[in-house]
Amino acid sequence: MRIGLYAGTFDPLTLGHIDIIQRAAKLVDRLVIGVAINRDKGPLFSLDERVAMIEREAEVLRANGSDIVVHPFENLLIDCAGDVGASVIIRGLRAVSDFEYEYQMVGMNRALDDSVETMFLMAEARYQAIASKLVKEIARLDGDVSKFVTPAVRDALYARLNSATR
Repeated sequence: MRIGLYAGTFDPLTLGHIDIIQRAAKLVDRLVIGVAINRDKGPLFSLDERVAMIEREAEVLRANGSDIVVHPFENLLIDCAGDVGASVIIRGLRAVSDFEYEYQMVGMNRALDDSVETMFLMAEARYQAIASKLVKEIARLDGDVSKFVTPAVRDALYARLNSATR
């Protein structure tokens, strides 16, 4: 069984993430979505909330026959790949600046474990500008984020930000 790992903070999960998940699920027998704890980023949503968002959105893909598992992790990405039995790490790219960082990460991961390959998927053109950080900023300033996230994620985002301002 070919297992792929697509990891991120997903704070919040965007349509760009979902695009990569949908496409990656077609390339492997099982796709593990690794949800990074990453306290350094100071996520808006807790780990449990981010896992729940991804689980909810993954249900649609599972109904279409995709084998998707959501797996929280706090260790190195390459170690997470070993923990879940992944032979390939899947990374999404939006821009050249993403590639520069990802290129370095591939080199480090290969030095740590050269049995795990990395595969890059370019974001669909309509999703290339979407970044979780920008989505949160738009929502904080009462902008409309419905073009960037699902309705459930949009509602959770506005609810969190409205409760934070009270």
